[in-house]
Amino acid sequence: MIITAVALILFIVLVCVTLLGGRLRRLLPEEQLSAESKDAIKLALGLVGTMTAILLGLLISSAKGAFDTTRTEVIQMAAKVALLDRVLALYGPETAEARRALRDATADGVRRTWPAERSGPVRLDPNPQMGDAVYAPISRLAPRDDAQRALKTEAATLMVQLAEIRALLQAQAVPSVSKPLLIALMIWLVVIFLGFSLLAPANATSTLALMAGAFSVACAVYIILELDFPFAGVVRVPSEPMIKTLAHLGKDTS
Repeated sequence: MIITAVALILFIVLVCVTLLGGRLRRLLPEEQLSAESKDAIKLALGLVGTMTAILLGLLISSAKGAFDTTRTEVIQMAAKVALLDRVLALYGPETAEARRALRDATADGVRRTWPAERSGPVRLDPNPQMGDAVYAPISRLAPRDDAQRALKTEAATLMVQLAEIRALLQAQAVPSVSKPLLIALMIWLVVIFLGFSLLAPANATSTLALMAGAFSVACAVYIILELDFPFAGVVRVPSEPMIKTLAHLGKDTS
């Protein structure tokens, strides 16, 4: 909701600036908009436009990089959960309790991270009770031979790695987009659209073209903010890897 509001406010501000520039164009004396003045305005707008393009690219790259990192970590978590379940299955029937606890912990994590309602709260903090319910039966295993000892060691290692990934996801749940840079981007966009509206002919076609540009940059800011919150909103990290893994947990495979 906040992301949509920010993008909508930016679009409205740019449209208002465009209309204001058209009004100022009619009020300014003719000598203020001479050919030399227009050339100077174009040079200034070119400089601001270049800086805006660079900054916009940096913000998109930063948000997309953080989003891709989170997505990769979710895939790694799904793979390690599946591997842990397979290791426990190979150990023997003694791990039935641990496998049930693993399935319950995974289901709880999916519910907390991807709530059924998109507007629901996202909880990335680990659930200690669920984690302990999986680790305790694994630690109580009494291996009878070298193969079981190796499988128990591997299971304990995977548990530690899963805990690290979960803690990393929680630690990374902070905005990666700098607010000062985002504010600077919006200010430069206002300057650009004000200058464009002063130079553009006073007709409906030019006004609509500038409004289309305003809509485009507002959409770009919307995408940046959406990518910055990977588990909420419209653009979010898919839950399919974890859900597919959850569907196979606890099943014995040959």
